[in-house]
Amino acid sequence: MTSAHTPPTSLAPISYKDAGVDIEAGDSLVERIKPLAKKTMREGVLAGIGGFGALFEVPKRYQEPVLVSGTDGVGTKLKLAFEWNVHDTVGIDLVGMSVNDVLVQGAEPLFFLDYFACGKLDVDTAAAVVGGIARGCELSGCALIGGETAEMPGMYPAGEYDLAGFCVGAVEKSKILTGSTVQAGDVVLGLASAGVHSNGFSLVRRCIERAGNSAPAMLDGQPFRTAIMAPTRLYVKNILAALAAHPTDAGGIKALAHITGGGLLENIPRVLPAGLAAHLTKGSWPQTELFAWLQATAGINDIEMNRTFNNGIGMVVVVSAAQADAVANTLRTAGEAVYTIGTIAPQGSGAQVVVG
Repeated sequence: MTSAHTPPTSLAPISYKDAGVDIEAGDSLVERIKPLAKKTMREGVLAGIGGFGALFEVPKRYQEPVLVSGTDGVGTKLKLAFEWNVHDTVGIDLVGMSVNDVLVQGAEPLFFLDYFACGKLDVDTAAAVVGGIARGCELSGCALIGGETAEMPGMYPAGEYDLAGFCVGAVEKSKILTGSTVQAGDVVLGLASAGVHSNGFSLVRRCIERAGNSAPAMLDGQPFRTAIMAPTRLYVKNILAALAAHPTDAGGIKALAHITGGGLLENIPRVLPAGLAAHLTKGSWPQTELFAWLQATAGINDIEMNRTFNNGIGMVVVVSAAQADAVANTLRTAGEAVYTIGTIAPQGSGAQVVVG
């Protein structure tokens, strides 16, 4: 009699690869990732990719460091990446969603870890994705020191994957941006986005389906698909430089808001003290061909545009009126497109963001 724990000897052995997990492919990916990650190394990295855990020492130049963390994914923008075979920029989106969030509290992103999950590992695709992650980290001055590649047969359809990322930054305790010093009369600056970034793609995809063959060949001087898939703009280095030049305690930058899911209407209130509202001036920043096409194709009003998308403004900077021009000039010199889009006023009985 065969024991319940002993398989019949007539059955052929089944390897892990037979079950759908290719260890050698995973090892090959790690070797391709290492030089990409190496380009992102910075002060503080003690041990990076290859160990069970990555080690990072907070730079000694911080007197009272406070760690700021953020995590996010790329969302349904990945569905278009699969359909259009565009894998080299979604990694930048992944980094941007987290580093820009950490930035709004005045923090310098220090290190980043990613999670890549798929049903069957395609090394070339995964390497393209991680290459984008490494590029995003490099542009943000953030070290890519670890991650996880999970091959899980049966969990994902062929050709699809999912991404998640995690960032840790640091800020001096005395320089944390909380928005507490924002007051009526302050000026709201808007920094241009690179496009849709990584939010609102469930609606973007419906617009593409609705347009069908009538979708434009070009938008804003770029091929249609390039405009749609433009990666999230990374504001880190330019904003940190502006914070150093115009610190809060000197009456400079008082608050930052990363315009992600919820758009302008739901993200700006997150950095405003109770009783204050941002009054944005309609038309104070240009509506790109991309957002005009989305609005026309979806048939939605301005309120829905400003709630669903960044609508052309990827980062909001609240600054004292006395330093508004100086801060704007600093950011423009660094390469940002900056618009004066509104002012801070008492809220009264209205909404915390009014566009009119």
